[in-house]
Amino acid sequence: MRLPAGGRIDRTRPISFTWDGRELSGFAGDTLASALLASGVRVVARSAVLARPRGIFTAGAEEPNAFVQLRAPWDEPLVAATRIDLVPGLAAESLAGRGHLLDAPETARYEKRYAHCDVLVVGGGPAGVAAALAAGRSGARVILVEQEPELGGWQLGGRGDADGSAEALAWVARAAAELATLPEVTVLLRTTAVGAYDGNSFELEQAVGDRLGSAAPPGLARRRLWRVRARQAVLATGAAERPLVFAGNDRPGVLLAGAARAYVNRWAVAPGRRAVVFATTDAGLACADDLAAAGIEVAAVIDGRTGRVVERTRAAERGEPGVLAGVTVREADGGTTELDCDLLCVSGGYDPVLGLHQQRRGATRWDETLGCFLPAAPVPGQRVAGAAAGRFRLGGCIADGACAGDEAAIAAGFAGTHSTDVLAEAQAAVDAVTPGEAVGGAPLWLVPPAPGTGLDEHFVDLHRDATAAGIGRAIGAGVTAIEHVKRYTLVGTGADQGRLAGVATAAIAAQLLGRGIEEVGTQSTRPPAKPLLFALLAGRATGPRFEPTRTTPIHPWHVAAGAVFEPVGQWLRPRHFPHAGEDMDAAVLRECRAAREGVAVMDASTLGKIDIQGPDAAELLNRLYTNAFDTLAPGRCRYGVLCKADGMIFDDGVVMRLAADRFLATTTTSGAAAVLDHLEEFLQTEWPELRVRLTSVTEQWATVAVVGPRSRDVLAALAPGLDTSREAFPFMAIRETEIGGVAARVCRVSFSGELAYEINVAGAFGLALWEAVMAAGEQFGITPYGTEAMHVLRAEKGFIIVGQDTDGTVTPQDAGLDWIVSKTKPFFVGRRSFTRADTARSDRKQLVGLLPVDPQALLPEGAQLVVDPAAQPPVEMHGHVTSSYRSAELGRTFALALLRSGRERHGETVYAPLPGGTIEALVVSPVFVDPDGTRRDG
Repeated sequence: MRLPAGGRIDRTRPISFTWDGRELSGFAGDTLASALLASGVRVVARSAVLARPRGIFTAGAEEPNAFVQLRAPWDEPLVAATRIDLVPGLAAESLAGRGHLLDAPETARYEKRYAHCDVLVVGGGPAGVAAALAAGRSGARVILVEQEPELGGWQLGGRGDADGSAEALAWVARAAAELATLPEVTVLLRTTAVGAYDGNSFELEQAVGDRLGSAAPPGLARRRLWRVRARQAVLATGAAERPLVFAGNDRPGVLLAGAARAYVNRWAVAPGRRAVVFATTDAGLACADDLAAAGIEVAAVIDGRTGRVVERTRAAERGEPGVLAGVTVREADGGTTELDCDLLCVSGGYDPVLGLHQQRRGATRWDETLGCFLPAAPVPGQRVAGAAAGRFRLGGCIADGACAGDEAAIAAGFAGTHSTDVLAEAQAAVDAVTPGEAVGGAPLWLVPPAPGTGLDEHFVDLHRDATAAGIGRAIGAGVTAIEHVKRYTLVGTGADQGRLAGVATAAIAAQLLGRGIEEVGTQSTRPPAKPLLFALLAGRATGPRFEPTRTTPIHPWHVAAGAVFEPVGQWLRPRHFPHAGEDMDAAVLRECRAAREGVAVMDASTLGKIDIQGPDAAELLNRLYTNAFDTLAPGRCRYGVLCKADGMIFDDGVVMRLAADRFLATTTTSGAAAVLDHLEEFLQTEWPELRVRLTSVTEQWATVAVVGPRSRDVLAALAPGLDTSREAFPFMAIRETEIGGVAARVCRVSFSGELAYEINVAGAFGLALWEAVMAAGEQFGITPYGTEAMHVLRAEKGFIIVGQDTDGTVTPQDAGLDWIVSKTKPFFVGRRSFTRADTARSDRKQLVGLLPVDPQALLPEGAQLVVDPAAQPPVEMHGHVTSSYRSAELGRTFALALLRSGRERHGETVYAPLPGGTIEALVVSPVFVDPDGTRRDG
């Protein structure tokens, strides 16, 4: 079906490709769609719902049928054949409406870029090029975006001198050459604007190298996601040809008239041998001239405006089932005529492409003269130009050759500076080269079915197999809102978002409801305008780059010491420090013994730290924490708990009072950002009158925790000028000192229950401090320990980890922290919720300890707890295990759990049914080590 001459393809570069395992060929410049048509392939896919045979319907991004599975050069599901450039080695398969997930891990590279510009122009037809050229000549920073491999828009599918497209393309070529010389202008080809957001922020998908389906240049990503912030934007997105709705309008062989012209003129492909043209616009009827000029027989031209219509299509009796073989024409007098054809070109008018305008909540209005929806008013900082604004010619032909205009009109639009309204001047330049004409005649929304037949084959949304009958059923069921009709019929819910179906759906619904089409309106358009790969959204943020990895200043020492790391809230923390031949259990038991019997050291720099300053700092903390902080003296610190408004534990940490108007609050490692957000939200929205400033200083301080009975000796060696005696440096006190000439803040706090100190220095001195601690503690056998030993030590003392021993349904009272809930403060966030009957129930889940009857049995965290191990499912669950470890101090396993009425059940036995057998455990106090707290003071 390749025409002997013409087209914009390179016949000197033949390309082989495979389709469903068959080897076919095309030329450089072909798309997969044009190459398939040239090879005589009519059926390219099966529809998603009804599995009907479908052929290529368009030549562009609005394709609803020809979605294929790309297998090479890479594997990608559900790609429109019209958007795949033909390249050597390309392999593709037909689909039954759904793609297949990758069989192997994704290996291609995807990138992201961020850019700012004065003017973003979307669309590379004459209107967009005129706007970009005018703005660029002013010195403005301009980005011009075009989804095709070259500029020109509709003109690329024109017939040269016969329709003025040659003149238009010559002007576009001159303009493109000038754009290339303007230093502040960037032209992005093969790039689709897929999202428009507040503040003129746009998301673009760029195919690097050739378009989808081609191999990217070595070392570059296959695709790139741009996020662009524009001061002003011009949407020159053109208009889409509208299909016609009649019986059997989905058969392979039915094409949009504009697509047929493009295949003939741009790709030198005959989409059929004998054609019928059915249109309601002069531009659609012009398709017949192009087909005839290419040597294709035109059996009939059906002008829907005269009362003649194609009533239905007829399928071939031989060959491929379901493929077009003829049409039934209903004459103006009511009679019918049968015509044989293998190509039916249809055109029902033009709809401006307003998806980006609508994504910004841009309103539309119905234009009776043009028979389409137009922008009702511009979105701030954004204009719609050219055919997208309804500036049609030739009864709907998008910006034909006459719009090439004269460059002087564009040059006159700007004064050589973009200090004035660049957008308005660009619009003036566009207007100068895209004159418009009114289009007469009312649109033909639905060809009535033949007598005795229904509307079940009148397809409105080809991609979703949605029919006019389905719209009728929706209306009959009482569904009247267009968004509800969408969900009832699935119109517009496919990969193409129903871009060819939206207006017809609204019009048919309006007819059935007896309303005006503007009253019914169109379905909303949401970003992204086309499906995006998750891999593209992720960019290079995969595997170890999935999220930022944060390390402390002491990290190099941990690496050299052979630490095994774990991620905690983006931080990479040492989990344990194994010696040769040790597994994790052995290493953790050794580290715990050192902390309980001698001295151990941990890098605690990852704790969140928020600097809180201002005259009302104490008042802010009083309103947010469950306990009081106005009574805390400078130089002291206090443990505090934060609750949400529902009274459930949100975070916890130690708060230091450094001065009358300054506090430093620590948070959990993974909760730092959320706590800062929580504090800022209340400060900015609830109590803006409070004079307080919050600053995250997590990374500004390095923290080293020195823990164990010999920790006082290590601190004394580090800071000889500091009185470390129990009386001079009591529990929860803060002291300022110097260590090795570096200013240090030392807090006597303990998360292990042992005598302990947390030493804080500026982050730049963190590694030096750690090395000094290790040197000072060498004579005492100091041992570094990681997060796993930290968990064991704190669990032995019954100290909770927020998010592990709590789950969003735990109050301080449930966790055994009733003592920290003020009984005298008139208010704090969450206080009122503690008076609710639900939070006062005695059968709430409460924190308890568990001792397995078998001292070596380790309860899995998350294990459900029951009271009758022999009960048959469904079994009532009484609680679950939150933390479970082996203890060097206890010489056995132990666990923490949330258990219904837990504090009343000490001494009872509960059971954890597991696949390998049931573990029996005794309910005990959650404090396993030093319940009187005598070790804390050394």
